[in-house]
Amino acid sequence: MPARQDGGALRGGAPRVVWCAGEHDPRTVSARSVAADLIKEDRPSHLVWHPGTGEIVQLLPATRAARLLGGRVGREGRVCLQIMVVAQSRAPFTGALLTGLDAIVQWLDAWGVARRWPAGPPLPSPQSYHAHRGRKDWARGGHYGASQVPLVDRPDPGGIDIRRITGPDTPVAPIPRPRAPIPEAAPAPRLMPRSPRPSEPVRPPQNDPQPPGRLPPASEPVPVAQSAMSN
Repeated sequence: MPARQDGGALRGGAPRVVWCAGEHDPRTVSARSVAADLIKEDRPSHLVWHPGTGEIVQLLPATRAARLLGGRVGREGRVCLQIMVVAQSRAPFTGALLTGLDAIVQWLDAWGVARRWPAGPPLPSPQSYHAHRGRKDWARGGHYGASQVPLVDRPDPGGIDIRRITGPDTPVAPIPRPRAPIPEAAPAPRLMPRSPRPSEPVRPPQNDPQPPGRLPPASEPVPVAQSAMSN
């Protein structure tokens, strides 16, 4: 079931695959019907896979970009394979049958996609809306959930078990390097109280004669002549 239009030529870079979930009920929907809907909506993926029945439908060649992610990000990489899984993000598809998965992973190996998850396991929905979508992780290539792709606002495929896809030796998440211990601040020097200066001896007041023309102290009454007082 080939799609009428692809996403254009690929731009080069590390090979990668993006796992998506289309919010379809796998109990009632087939891979073929999902593929037909994607073609009708003009956003085909490379593969549509039903993990319960093992049905796989290829819509585009691996050498051309798919249109499921939209924008230029789907053209990054020597291959940027986009797989639509008939599943729902709130019920991760790795919790049930994975019929046909081995054939898909071997196909990915043949295109040079490394069995690693640089961004770690995808977050469950709805926390996956706020997942880190770093360019550094994306540039390394490997396996990604749609919620880990830069500039793509998708919550799928949910909290899948990545080891069920790429094998039991897959690291669950990169081990963060421990931070160097923060050195304790040196204690502030204790300020010693300033020693009091020795008190100077208080000199007793000297009975110096009043200099001429100097007013007497305010506490002393000032004599007023009788002629200056009014009756």
